[in-house]
Amino acid sequence: MSSNLLKLPDGTEPVTNADEEVFLVYTALNQKSLDLTGPDGFHGLGHVDSRKDILSIRFELTAPSQPASSSAAAESKSTSRSRKGKSARKTRSEETPHVIEIELTQDKTALRSRKGDTGSVLWRASIAFAQAILQQHRFPPSKPLVDKDLLRESHVLELGAGTGLLSIALSACTKSYTATDIAPLLPLIRKNVALNFVGWTQNTKPPEGSPGSNIFVEELDWETLLSLPPTGRSRYYPTPPEPGAKWDLVLIVDCIYHPSLLPALVETIETVSTAGQTWALVIVELRQEDVVREFLEIWLNKGTWRLFRVDGLLDLPYTIWACQKYA
Repeated sequence: MSSNLLKLPDGTEPVTNADEEVFLVYTALNQKSLDLTGPDGFHGLGHVDSRKDILSIRFELTAPSQPASSSAAAESKSTSRSRKGKSARKTRSEETPHVIEIELTQDKTALRSRKGDTGSVLWRASIAFAQAILQQHRFPPSKPLVDKDLLRESHVLELGAGTGLLSIALSACTKSYTATDIAPLLPLIRKNVALNFVGWTQNTKPPEGSPGSNIFVEELDWETLLSLPPTGRSRYYPTPPEPGAKWDLVLIVDCIYHPSLLPALVETIETVSTAGQTWALVIVELRQEDVVREFLEIWLNKGTWRLFRVDGLLDLPYTIWACQKYA
């Protein structure tokens, strides 16, 4: 797969210093007035609504407004005059939005009773990221972040998939999508995939080529991987379903929250990635400044990645870093 899968905005500069990067993003955050209280009453955590067992998620993809040229305006005026009493032809921006609806179950009990379990409920960052990618995929701008045609031929690996929303929302855009998390969360992911794709159950998948047939749900515990000797790690983590293929894109969405997990997370990203091919997208809801700084320091100290902040795709409090392994 081409290394041109991601197209960074013109003028994007690499991140080389964690302190400087943290100063820049948190200065921007502190200058913005945000209400971070969710409908469940929790402030700043990023849950969608941790009180509900089932969530209905709706993505509306709308054609962007396009200014009419003078010739188009003249044609529209002429058409309007010749069709009095009839409604004028719709412009692109007036088209009916394309709607994607997803149903998700949450495990509220696990959130409160299973230590360290944050993936059993849906987080807002996943919705924001899915909306942005789906919008660009449906109505590509002149400079999309992800090349639509290359993504269609790409193998995507998600770390910390939680409820599995992104696998359901984005799998149709990819060649394969593998959602991973700790073992206790895999039944929840499979249940949600099955809720949204006919033929999916905990033990079966729909026929090849059917919607959802390119989704794979696998265990990948970062701490387990870190505990293994480097020579044994390749036998633990999942590989793409295509023989000999490597991961083209690794997604890490709202997984930067606990300092103790950071070394294992960075080592997992490093281990599953291939130099010259793999891109990683890290989407962070900016909470604890020290945790974000530590994450960036650990990753930059690897010395094998180029990191870039992607501005413009998501609004604060979210930040995206696009990273490519080069060694």
